Amino acid sequence: MSYDLVVIGGGPAGYVGAIRAAQLGKKVACVEVERAGGTCLNWGCIPTKALLKSADFYHQAKRAEEFGFKIGKIEFDFAKVMARSRGVSDQMAKGIESLFRSKKVDYLVGRGQITPDKKVIVTAADGTKQTLEAKNILLATGCTPKALPGLKPDGKKIFSSREILAIKEQPKSIIILGAGAIGVEFAHFLNAFGTKVTLVEMMPNILPIEDEEVSRLLGRTFVKNGIEVLTNTKVEKTEVTATGVKITTSSATGEAGTATSTYEADTLLVAIGVQANTEGLFAAGVAPELDRGFLKTNGSYQTSIPGVYGAGDIVGPPWLAHVASHEAVEAVEGIFVPGKKPKKVELFPGCTYCSPQVASIGLTEKKAKEKGLKYKVGKFPYVASGRAVAVGEPEGFVKLIVAEPHGEILGAHIIGSEATELIAELGLAMTLEATVDEIHSTIHAHPTLSEMIAEATLAAQGHPIHI
Repeated sequence: MSYDLVVIGGGPAGYVGAIRAAQLGKKVACVEVERAGGTCLNWGCIPTKALLKSADFYHQAKRAEEFGFKIGKIEFDFAKVMARSRGVSDQMAKGIESLFRSKKVDYLVGRGQITPDKKVIVTAADGTKQTLEAKNILLATGCTPKALPGLKPDGKKIFSSREILAIKEQPKSIIILGAGAIGVEFAHFLNAFGTKVTLVEMMPNILPIEDEEVSRLLGRTFVKNGIEVLTNTKVEKTEVTATGVKITTSSATGEAGTATSTYEADTLLVAIGVQANTEGLFAAGVAPELDRGFLKTNGSYQTSIPGVYGAGDIVGPPWLAHVASHEAVEAVEGIFVPGKKPKKVELFPGCTYCSPQVASIGLTEKKAKEKGLKYKVGKFPYVASGRAVAVGEPEGFVKLIVAEPHGEILGAHIIGSEATELIAELGLAMTLEATVDEIHSTIHAHPTLSEMIAEATLAAQGHPIHI
């Protein structure tokens, strides 16, 4: 079994890379230990969005009277909510398997391992092995959730982002450690259905990599919605009790003092980050260079082993499916397209699908200030948008970081309804180096949420016009 490219990992980097190589006329195999689609499709992006849609649907149903409807008591079946999420993942995974067949990519289910002579041994679940010869290898095995020392997820009281997607019964209470995108999305989802949620973050704000104004507004909204939000809080101790879990925390109180507190819940979700998934990937004698545990690659996505490449989460942050796919295409085209010089990803959107949604691209205001850049800020509130008010979603704002003197966009930050869709326009604007004048001179349909982007450009120039 000899191939132009063997891809190990079937997630957003792996399957996209495999399909692109096949489109270029190459003989390709993709090895996936579990199921096509990887973490994103089976245990991450896609199933969580299905859950969040259910939460939003429930929220809207409870607001029916506000829109002129009387539909009585709203009830939900939590097991069916979870089952729908799994069904969505199943459907999408089958779609990728169908793509493999149509593009003539050999799809092998098993654990792939690179040998010193640059072959790939595939071990199936039943222990049977087969060896693939590869001219090139693309490693795209992604990441796994980090665990706290001595606190192994058991799927009953202790969860990672994977185990919690398999629950059938709604927890009455939960402590979530880590308020990045995963922690925040599960906090919103479970709180929407009535679970008592305590969200713990050691940084000053939830979603700490986002613009501070965005993070603060989301924190206030979460508190208003009944989520207990603990920031600047460090977990000192975790215990599994007879009835659930208990954590001991410390937090700064000013004047270099600290306060210790304890919190108890039925369950605990650990969402403190990820680590590269390299278990069993390298046979003895195979040791590519790593950087803080992640695969180190050069400008062409090649590792320290000639002919072995890496793309996606395994090469380090940002851990985003769309970035992974882009990296895989760049890597594959760099291998097989004559004259192609791969590009490293520098500009990309980040999206969090809680309510209100959060989306951003480029520099935060804090980063622009730290870099000593000359800039101005243009903001426009959702409450001034006719469309946002009409659809009952007046919370949030659009914020643009605009360079002086020419007016190009340095960063864009949106919190509010459909933020994750609106951010695409700003990504295109930044890619094309559009200025605020060019964005505003592009006519935006009325009434739409996208008008707020044009209005924010006017605000940056000092003369906003409320819609």
